[in-house]
Amino acid sequence: MSSSIKNQKKILAKLGIEKLNPMQEEAQFAVHTLPETVLLSPTGTGKTLAFLLPIIGELNPKEEEVQALILAPSRELAIQIEQVAREMGTGYKINAVYGGRNFSKDKMELKHKRPALMIGTPGRVADHLRRGSFTAKNIHFLVLDEFDKSLEVGFEDEMSEIMSFLPNLKKKVLTSATTDAAIPDFVGLDNPTYINYLEDGVAKLTIKTVISPEKDKLQTLVETLSYLGNQPGIVFLNFKQSIQRVSDFLTEKGIPHGCFYGGMEQKDRERALIKFRNGTHEILLATDLAARGIDVPEIKFIIHYHLPLRAQEFTHRNGRTARMHKEGTAYVLKWVEEELPEFIDNPEEQIIEKSPLPKPAGWKTLFISGGRKDKISKGDIAGLFFKQGELKKDQLGIIELKQDCAFVAVKAERVDFLLRMVNNTRLKKKKVRVSVI
Repeated sequence: MSSSIKNQKKILAKLGIEKLNPMQEEAQFAVHTLPETVLLSPTGTGKTLAFLLPIIGELNPKEEEVQALILAPSRELAIQIEQVAREMGTGYKINAVYGGRNFSKDKMELKHKRPALMIGTPGRVADHLRRGSFTAKNIHFLVLDEFDKSLEVGFEDEMSEIMSFLPNLKKKVLTSATTDAAIPDFVGLDNPTYINYLEDGVAKLTIKTVISPEKDKLQTLVETLSYLGNQPGIVFLNFKQSIQRVSDFLTEKGIPHGCFYGGMEQKDRERALIKFRNGTHEILLATDLAARGIDVPEIKFIIHYHLPLRAQEFTHRNGRTARMHKEGTAYVLKWVEEELPEFIDNPEEQIIEKSPLPKPAGWKTLFISGGRKDKISKGDIAGLFFKQGELKKDQLGIIELKQDCAFVAVKAERVDFLLRMVNNTRLKKKKVRVSVI
């Protein structure tokens, strides 16, 4: 147990975390000691680390087959969990499989060496199990992350099929940010222990209405964004077609932003989130796909451009702000003749004062054609940009390192000079391309 504690301290140090929060402590103890745990906690409270720490602590380093399976309802959440697991630096092989990614690439990675920990969306994992890409007989740990969302988006058949491939499970962990969904019988829970932190921090969210004199809310949205100024926020819409229309209008007004919705190419979805995380874009236009299960920083506000259709969507959208005991505001854009649904209970009205348009954030995102598989580290990238690119520390932002590439935020005014100095240069042993995305 003492070596486990030492390993955990090393992992937390790598992640830059001093200590676990109470939910993570309680969840870790439950997962270590009990066969069935249902973890209910708001978005952004650290559920991923809460289940990864105890599961990784129980993996067998001598086992050559997959030992733990984590199912996630979206590609973004699968990628996010993989990123956290890799950053823990455990030494175990970790793979994420999901739709929108080349199946043959999955097969090649799985054939070369089995991961100890597999993360994936139900559809893609079920496909691999049907084709026998890996054996499931040694999988002892199962996590259904945001399980209610998986059921909501129609993964019930795939999840039921996956359960039939897992005869030797010892531990099951289910997580959610809501109590709305019933746990289906096929999961086979006998007597689960519930850890419920859903009431934590809810009171810090403020809900306000912004009245639009016109049924078309475009101008009211621009005025609201101008009033809120340069701070990160998400604007929620109900339809991807509406996102294009709003995006065109914001572009016309010179307001930088990103877009995120189902139907986008996976690469474009990932890059939209990267730019939002690193501050290149402070505004993200999104459908309810972004209401949970994505890795974004603490945001100051969300705007309901369209009223959500159900109370559940309203709750999950609002959960993107006021996270981890921080304060946040949800603004509901309401046409003057529009009736609010019952679940939006008499919010106060926000008077929008005339303000200048938000300024560009001042960052640009660079793509680097090399990553972890090339033995490149964040330190290598920073060293290249500081030494050869002549950047100062405050001109280099967030570095995100992937398996085969990296993304770096750099102050916009230094980008042209930097590209001349570092594009087509060597990083470790690889000649890399550096370009703006």
